[in-house]
Amino acid sequence: MNTSMMTQEQIRLAGVEVLTRELGVVGMIRFFQQFEIGQGNYTLDRHRWLDAADVDTLVERIRSQRGSETPEIE
Repeated sequence: MNTSMMTQEQIRLAGVEVLTRELGVVGMIRFFQQFEIGQGNYTLDRHRWLDAADVDTLVERIRSQRGSETPEIE
């Protein structure tokens, strides 16, 4: 295969084909997920979600989301 004569699209398609053949569909998808940029700022968001909450508040949130079947934590 002479890649110097291939278009970017042809190289991309050949790469996907090789990855799928060698890794399978799931492996190919996992490979591509490594290169996703994502969005937002997880560290900043995490501080916004958790800094204001103490342990008792977090336990109460968990209980309310799970429903009344959650036993008391002593």
